[in-house]
Amino acid sequence: VGKDSMSMRTVWQEEGRERSNTAPLSLIISAFAPVTDVRKAVTPQLCLDRGDTTLLLLDLGRGRNRLGGSALEQVYRRFGSVPADLDDPADLRAFFNLVQQLIATDRLLAYHDRSDGGLAATLVEMAFASRCGLQITLPAVESGSALAMLFNEELGAVLQVSTAELDSIRQLAGELGLGECLQELGTVTEDDRVAVRYQGGELLAADRIELQRTWSETSYRIQAMRDNADCAREEFDAILDRDDPGLPVSLSFDPSEDITAPYINLASQPRVAVLREQGVNGQVEMAAAFQRARFSAVDVHMTDLAAGRHRLDDFQMLVACGGFSYGDVLGAGGGWAKSVLFNDGLREQFERFFERSDTLTLGVCNGCQMLSLLGDLIPGAGNWPRFVRNRSEQFEARLVGVQIAESRSLLLADLVGSVFPIAVAHGEGQARFAGADAQEQLLKDGGVSMQYVDNRGAVTDRYPFNPNGSPGGIAGVTSDDGRVTIMMPHPERVFRTTQNSWHPADWQEDAPALRLFRSGRRWFD
Repeated sequence: VGKDSMSMRTVWQEEGRERSNTAPLSLIISAFAPVTDVRKAVTPQLCLDRGDTTLLLLDLGRGRNRLGGSALEQVYRRFGSVPADLDDPADLRAFFNLVQQLIATDRLLAYHDRSDGGLAATLVEMAFASRCGLQITLPAVESGSALAMLFNEELGAVLQVSTAELDSIRQLAGELGLGECLQELGTVTEDDRVAVRYQGGELLAADRIELQRTWSETSYRIQAMRDNADCAREEFDAILDRDDPGLPVSLSFDPSEDITAPYINLASQPRVAVLREQGVNGQVEMAAAFQRARFSAVDVHMTDLAAGRHRLDDFQMLVACGGFSYGDVLGAGGGWAKSVLFNDGLREQFERFFERSDTLTLGVCNGCQMLSLLGDLIPGAGNWPRFVRNRSEQFEARLVGVQIAESRSLLLADLVGSVFPIAVAHGEGQARFAGADAQEQLLKDGGVSMQYVDNRGAVTDRYPFNPNGSPGGIAGVTSDDGRVTIMMPHPERVFRTTQNSWHPADWQEDAPALRLFRSGRRWFD
């Protein structure tokens, strides 16, 4: 099964003619290193709640400010200048050691490398991530001009640190031979203004939103031509929301409460079949989530069921995992579903399992798509939608907000009313009903269990908060008796706090999504 990222050819329409371009091959070097504690990490998001802080430039170019090959020179069509370089490899090792020591001792609040666009791009990108302003004063430039300092792409990074720690950080940099590389730049502000001064004069004074829309406009225009133009515009216009609170979190329960603790010493636990098919890739995370919720998770391939190595009769719960079964060549989940529907033995196994009143079933992403196509076998699934191509016309992989709706879902009953971020990764997640009556009836029957919400927690059809265009923000549905729940988002990818690319600082080890799995375990008590 191939992946979109392997395609080296792009095709588009221009003046009624099909145009194409093939990218040249390039060398890619991958490296891996152990990470002992993933919680010891920083991002470009600036901290606004840590008191007096300072922004520092760690410049491995040592003030040379070489512009060759930079975005600035490309824009002005200038070529032949000396490019950025690493003149002493020892500096790179010292740079790494300095950053690692600052992270290990909790002295580094935010970090962003200097690359395309130079220091100017690095700084404003940090402001965009944090929705804040900057007050920057450039140090005197020995080589080139202030323009060269702002736009050179020498190796380096911008660091946010507590002002009270400046002396100790300078001392550490000096001990590592990087004392000359550390330059003070300025600080963050909450007024959404970006100001850059040099030698007493003001080089830039601009609104953060204005800069962010300028920075995003090229991507927006490409997106509008390549993808759904309305989706592109909705995402671009979202930048205008000055008071956007960011990803929403509002919980109706305490995620750190382990409701499965009473079962920790039991000799046997409910068995869950972690079902996969050719192309499915989410089974390991899914098994980990169920194991943490005190299930006995068993890896079950469809060929195991067909050959009789496993039988669904021997399990209390079934989960169909996410991925790309059969490369989605028969539609998302289509090939997987047909392997059940067109095999009498498998069809009977699944039908018998769904009819048992002592079982639960979960379908996630590709598993959700597959189970939606088995609706005729699942009691109380007659009004379920099918899942079709995203409204954006693109594969969507992002963190979005969802609300747990009041529904009959047994797995989500403990989470009703909660709003929290969750991962999505799909190309065909738009819920499509056989008719308007089916959607209305599903809502009336308490069959909608999860909905996409905007950053203020309101159910939405607007992109990118609703990543696929499902009507009513529908992200998950359940059967009439609540025993079968399917959803496009991936709870197994965010059940631990450390799995989340963003989370509130007060979250402990367990994230809200784990309650879904724990609720399932308690149901079997």
